[in-house]
Amino acid sequence: MRDLNLTSLRLFVTVCETRNIARAGERASMAGSAISKRLAQLEDNLGVHLLVRRRRGVEPTAAGETLLEHARTLLGNAERLAHDLGSYASGVKGQVRVLASASALAESLADDVASFLRQPEHAAIQVHIEERSSREVVQGVSDGVAALGICWDAIEVQGLSSNPYVSDHLALLVHQDHPLASHRSVRFAQTLDYDFVGLPANSAVPLMLQRAAAELGRTMRLRVIVSSLDAVQRVVGANLAISVMPREVIAPQSASRPLRMVELDEDWVERRFAIFFRDARTLSPAAALLVHHLQACAATAATGISSPRPAVTR
Repeated sequence: MRDLNLTSLRLFVTVCETRNIARAGERASMAGSAISKRLAQLEDNLGVHLLVRRRRGVEPTAAGETLLEHARTLLGNAERLAHDLGSYASGVKGQVRVLASASALAESLADDVASFLRQPEHAAIQVHIEERSSREVVQGVSDGVAALGICWDAIEVQGLSSNPYVSDHLALLVHQDHPLASHRSVRFAQTLDYDFVGLPANSAVPLMLQRAAAELGRTMRLRVIVSSLDAVQRVVGANLAISVMPREVIAPQSASRPLRMVELDEDWVERRFAIFFRDARTLSPAAALLVHHLQACAATAATGISSPRPAVTR
C-alpha cells in the first residue's frame, strides 16, 4: 500500500458526508471529475472498493466505512500537528493537551493549571484543556489525542500509567424545602424515593450511583439530565429534583440559592482522581513539568494549607 495522501482522504470524507461527488466538488471548490479521479487512485492504492454508486449519489462500502473512521482521526491529528507546530513558530516552547472530567475541571484543576502558567519559567508553555466524560478522557489519552487525562481513578483503564491527584467527597444536594433538607446525614437508599437531576449517563457519578442503586435492588428516578454541574444546582434550586455531586464544586453563588447539602453516610463518597498518561518516559518536558506541579498542588491541598472552598449553608 502506497502512502496515503491527506488531500485525497479529505476529499473522500467530504464525499461520504455529502453522499454526492458534485456537492463535494462545490464544497471543495474542485471539479467533480477531478475528485472522481482522486478517489479512483485512492481505491487503486488501497486495493479495495470504497464507494458504491447509487441512483441518487454514492455511499461508502464496508471498507469505505472503515477508512472513513480512520481518515477522520488522521485528519484531526494532522490539524492538531499543524496547530502545535504553528505555536512553536510563534515562540511557544511547549504545549500540553489535557482532557479532564467535569468534576476535576470544576474543582482544583483550573486553579492548579493557572498557578503553573503564572510561574515565569513556564511563560513559554501553553496548556489546552478539554472537558470530557471520564471514559472519553481515558480513551483520548490511549488514542494519543492528549498527553494527559485527569478523572476519577476507578475508571477502567488498559495500558495507561497514572499518578495520584486530588480527592473529593460526594454529598446530597436538595432544596431547602425538601423533606431530606432537615437531615444531617442520610443513607443513599433514603434518596431513591425522590426524583434526581444529573449529568449524562456516561459521566462518572451517574454510573457510580446507578451501580449503588442496583446493589440495593432499586433504580434511580432520573427526571432531568443536564450538561453542567452549575445547571444541576439550578435545577435543585428550582425544587425539581435532588442530586448527588461533589461538595467541593458547589459554586460561590450557591449561598444565595435555597439549597442544602446533606452528608451521605456511605463508604464510597470519597473519590480519588488520577493523572493518566501513556508512558512517563515519552512525556514531553512541558507535560512532565505539569504533572509534577499538579501533584505538588495536590500534596499542598492535602495538608490543609490551601484556602477553603465555599460551601452551601446547612
